[in-house]
Amino acid sequence: MSVLAHAVEDVRTALRGGRVTTSTRTKFQAVALVLREERARIRADESIGDSRRTEKLKRLDDIATTLAKTAVRHPALLALLSEDAVVTDDARSLKRDMLRKAGIETEVEQDPEPVEEPTAAPAKPAVVPQSVISRQMANPFLAPDFSAARPAGPRPTPLSGWELLDPLLRSFERAGDGTSVCMPLPEPGSRKAPGGRELMPHQARLVAAAAEGHRTFLLADEPGLGKTAEALLAAEAAKAYPLLVVVPNVVKTNWVREAGLWSPRRKATAIQGNGDSVDGFADIVVVNYEVLDRHVGWLREFGFRGMVVDEAHFIKNKTSQRSQHVLGLSERIRAFTARPLLMALTGTPLINDIEDFLAIWEFLGWIDEKKPLADLMDALTATGLTPADPGFSASARESVVDLGIVRRRKVDVAADIPPRRIADLPVELDGPTGRSIRAAERDLAARMVKRYTDALAARGAAPTDEIDHDLVRRVATWEQKDAAGSSSGDNVFSMMRRIGQAKAALAADYAAQLARSAGKVVFFAKHVDVMDAAEETFAKQGVRYSSIRGDQTPSVRQRNIDAFVEDPEVAVVVCSLTAAGVGINLQVASNVVLAELPWTAAEQTQAIDRSHRIGQSQPVTAWRILAAQTIDARIAALIDDKAGLAAVALDGSDEEVGSSTDAQHAALVAMLTEALSAPA
Repeated sequence: MSVLAHAVEDVRTALRGGRVTTSTRTKFQAVALVLREERARIRADESIGDSRRTEKLKRLDDIATTLAKTAVRHPALLALLSEDAVVTDDARSLKRDMLRKAGIETEVEQDPEPVEEPTAAPAKPAVVPQSVISRQMANPFLAPDFSAARPAGPRPTPLSGWELLDPLLRSFERAGDGTSVCMPLPEPGSRKAPGGRELMPHQARLVAAAAEGHRTFLLADEPGLGKTAEALLAAEAAKAYPLLVVVPNVVKTNWVREAGLWSPRRKATAIQGNGDSVDGFADIVVVNYEVLDRHVGWLREFGFRGMVVDEAHFIKNKTSQRSQHVLGLSERIRAFTARPLLMALTGTPLINDIEDFLAIWEFLGWIDEKKPLADLMDALTATGLTPADPGFSASARESVVDLGIVRRRKVDVAADIPPRRIADLPVELDGPTGRSIRAAERDLAARMVKRYTDALAARGAAPTDEIDHDLVRRVATWEQKDAAGSSSGDNVFSMMRRIGQAKAALAADYAAQLARSAGKVVFFAKHVDVMDAAEETFAKQGVRYSSIRGDQTPSVRQRNIDAFVEDPEVAVVVCSLTAAGVGINLQVASNVVLAELPWTAAEQTQAIDRSHRIGQSQPVTAWRILAAQTIDARIAALIDDKAGLAAVALDGSDEEVGSSTDAQHAALVAMLTEALSAPA
């Protein structure tokens, strides 16, 4: 008892600073584990009398109550009390140390003897769940489907010697011809779905295309138009089972739920952790990007005939491990069956660059790293044009679109969804905090000016009033690289975080006012400490809230979502831009507060569209809380300027696509240019 009491006091002391560290989280979980096991031991111990047992259990309850009260404002800690919380190795080790300190012997865990394997032996998969082994044993002769297989190897065509990927990308970048990008889709014969549900016309048309034999789709409908249902029903129409669905962790539970609604005759299972609970006989297997590396071995051999990648912009960085796993699985599925269903789902396929298309096209089997593959090459050859011909760009773009790009806008296909708007609310950061932030911005500008003048001096260039804009961009790049590699000092990242911390209480207060006057509110922030400060403000004002964070287990996250959606007393949901910006339906609220800004227009759109989607009955307003006279307002303007990229490439807008430089770099360029232009 004394060991537990001291450990709880250590946790309380650590949390007085308001920040949850890794060591605090580990100690909290270790204490919770010891409490749980000690309670079970006392209840099972027949050698002590009832009165003694009652006394011991009461003391344990007192300690447990103190622990829970200490962590009540820290959802990241409360999530560790869940039965399905993942227990870390550090927590297990600390638990053993606590038990030994209390005089309780623990079993010593022996490390397994190293086994030498032949160097030529293939690598074994990291995890193979037992139910998957059972499935493999039940059907050991699962054969590839080579029906209608394409000829192996490249075939010579008039375009074989041309560089084609760059012209294809440029055809989208300069596409503004007033027409949106969408392959021809058939009229649906029926809009009925399982369970008596009725599809919207745009959903039914995509399902009809799958029923008629189309098998690759970049489904880029604007967020909120029901892409999950379309994908599940397309898989049913194509009989693409077993089906693999790769998703962000935050929407994994929701995909299983949606499968139950739209594919009730198909068993869906989600891979959690090491896969101990996975159903190896399921038709639909849902896995999140974060655990894909543990399971990619057996997934490659499972015999999937279809694959859906949700929030497909997550794979845009082809050098990342998750992208390589997704592309490898796609290649394996295409080798296993000649006509698999491959679907990339994303409302924001272009985040910063037109090159974001490449990984998605490769997943769909349209290209490899260097060139178009057979289907796309055939379509390009059929145009009879080469990149040197004037009409090649439009024809090439049409060839790619016809392979399966589907893009519909809310304004065109869901006119009954009310409009949305973005309203900026400037706030003044007064007092020492505001002065400190503005001083830090001046110091950053002065540091970049010095780098600029030092670079000019190193060139031996004479002083001039004319600004060298190329050098300005290079200085901004140097500063950005220094900031990315530094965890201390004032830079663009640390300043945005400090601004977010300074705005947190103001933004939360405004959200509380909205909740009282207009109903439920979705509150977005980027940093954990900003979310903590907002939740503290809500608690002080008596506003009930739930929280969606990245460190929650799927079941805890879903309970918090359900609480906000279903409980009329829960007025605000505090969301992480990273963890809750995709795949969650929060249309019960029509007001969104952005306490901190994301770095891209796509992330901002994803966050707002948690509320602005099918099922919304009220106009949606996104309130951006901006710190006046700081870099915060400049970032907002840059985000708005970059919003045109997807509009040009996918929606036929005539807007000029700006530079693909990200908002951080552009903000630094603007700051340095302004400092150099200021009178001496």
